[in-house]
Amino acid sequence: MEESRLFKISYYNQDKVYELFAKQVYESDLYGFLTIEEIVFGSQSELVIDPSEEKLKAEFNSVKRSFIPMHAVIRIDEVKEQGMCKIKDPGNTGNVSSFPGGNKGGRDRV
Repeated sequence: MEESRLFKISYYNQDKVYELFAKQVYESDLYGFLTIEEIVFGSQSELVIDPSEEKLKAEFNSVKRSFIPMHAVIRIDEVKEQGMCKIKDPGNTGNVSSFPGGNKGGRDRV
């Protein structure tokens, strides 16, 4: 019996870090995008409700597949167990740091 694969995808979206769990992740036909399908959320029977997961459920409620820009992806992990989907502030990513870029350092570009 073949086990279904589960992936944890972390990516930047509107100055936040989104962490989603999905059953399918692959390179899109749209150049520069990653496709995620079959997004998985926590079970309804849990007593503790995470507001960020509820927000993600509402945002992705009728989404069949989502296209994520490759440059926004932080990491993709194949996991054994599902965790909570969440929205975090970029400073709260643990040991993952972003690649320096843009004009956030206060210096003007020449």
